[in-house]
Amino acid sequence: MSTTISSNRPGDGIKWRWPSVHPEGRKFLLIAGIVTLCFWLLGWTIPGWLMLGVTIWVGTFFRDPVRITPTGSDLIVAPADGLVTQIAEVAPPPEIAGPDGLVAPTMLRVSIFMSVFDVHINRTPVAGTLRKLVYIPGKFLNADLDKASEENERQHFVVERADGVRVGFTQIAGLVARRILPFVSMGTELSTGQRVGLIRFGSRVDVYIPAGTTPQVLLGQRTLAGETIVARIGKAEMIDGIGQ
Repeated sequence: MSTTISSNRPGDGIKWRWPSVHPEGRKFLLIAGIVTLCFWLLGWTIPGWLMLGVTIWVGTFFRDPVRITPTGSDLIVAPADGLVTQIAEVAPPPEIAGPDGLVAPTMLRVSIFMSVFDVHINRTPVAGTLRKLVYIPGKFLNADLDKASEENERQHFVVERADGVRVGFTQIAGLVARRILPFVSMGTELSTGQRVGLIRFGSRVDVYIPAGTTPQVLLGQRTLAGETIVARIGKAEMIDGIGQ
């Protein structure tokens, strides 16, 4: 359920709170917790401490924090938490190219790499109707490699906005990722920043930006799913930055 928040206006402020654990991860957290408890009951102190660390990590991996999504008719927000590792002009994936998908011969692809310490709940970068949802089985190469976009297990999304503009994005499995889970189905009406899927464990998400649009993120920048503005549709202004 979404709530409208005017976060940059004077007010009483908000309090920090622990992120919840997504329901998909609760069974893994329970299993890790039970194993940890068994080790302690058996007096296996060292394995118990190790499993306690694993249990904490499992809970952290499946954390599902609340995100404050900026609103604006021209905004494309990040679909994933992580590091911007590549911005490249490429042809759209063949599985979602064509009249009923992404029609441009080339698009700018922004790749966001998620480590095993990042939030792995993915969100839609724009509001609209989910026109295509295509799952492709594949390999489990390092998700940071360029060829992972064509060879790894992946799941493509195409969202059509109310004005007809289509934005594509792809969940890509990595070295240790072994399952991509969708939360939505074709025809679903999505709001910007809505949760659409999860990748277990460590991976990458590519977002395909429409023609005439320039990314508003930089290589090496970290993004937050549903919050960071990746681009403004139709805006071609280049930006620069410095590492410090």
